[in-house]
Amino acid sequence: MTDLSGRVAIVTGSSSGLGQSMAVKLAELGAELIVNYVRSASGAEETADRIRAVGGQVQVVQADVSQAEGCAALAQAAAARGRLDILMNNAGTTKMARDHSDLDALTGDDFLNLYAVNVVGPYLMLQATKPLLVATHDQTGRASAVVNTSSIAGVKGLGSSVAYAASKGALNTMTLSLARALAPAIRVNAVCPGFIGTRWFRDAMDEAAYEGLEASIRAKTPLGVASGPDDIADAALFLATDASRHVTGETLLVDAGMHLV
Repeated sequence: MTDLSGRVAIVTGSSSGLGQSMAVKLAELGAELIVNYVRSASGAEETADRIRAVGGQVQVVQADVSQAEGCAALAQAAAARGRLDILMNNAGTTKMARDHSDLDALTGDDFLNLYAVNVVGPYLMLQATKPLLVATHDQTGRASAVVNTSSIAGVKGLGSSVAYAASKGALNTMTLSLARALAPAIRVNAVCPGFIGTRWFRDAMDEAAYEGLEASIRAKTPLGVASGPDDIADAALFLATDASRHVTGETLLVDAGMHLV
């Protein structure tokens, strides 16, 4: 149920962190990958090198998923391979404004920029790839899989900023709407991580501060761990494979129990 040989997958925002882990793990299961980046060509090539190292086939496509033209370019890359089985809508962005009571910390443009990537982007990607995903279902009798990277922020209204939490809440609602509308040809689910030890946190603080953050997370979460990209990617892969063939419209919290606190 986890053999993805012969299947084609797009992972948006896969030049680092969770997207990179998703792409490599999909390749380990046999999928052919289309890796996507906006700015970090070196990061995307690192992802591609890791995929090749496990024997996978990969194509790197620079595209901005907040724009229809970028989504069309990714869809065209899949069309050239003759099919698309899996779409991982992982590209995301944020604006740091952790004091949610400071209403001057965000502008209207901040909200629009976050929504463009975090909400409009996944919609445009599905708009561009729907014919391919439906064709895969028609040819195989198996629903294609779409996995949206959301966040605990969209469930609990916390996190890097009010705008980020609101955008992920919108993504969760859109996941439900599209799962209902696109069945039975396409399954649409979301994975909602809590803390993930990626460059988003590491780039925002020095090493000592980051180590302190991880220690704080371990102390707070019921499972006593601080998740890394591979931990979340494993759960996302469940939603992408036939192991979850009867699952659609779900928002899967993968947060070591953070939502219980």
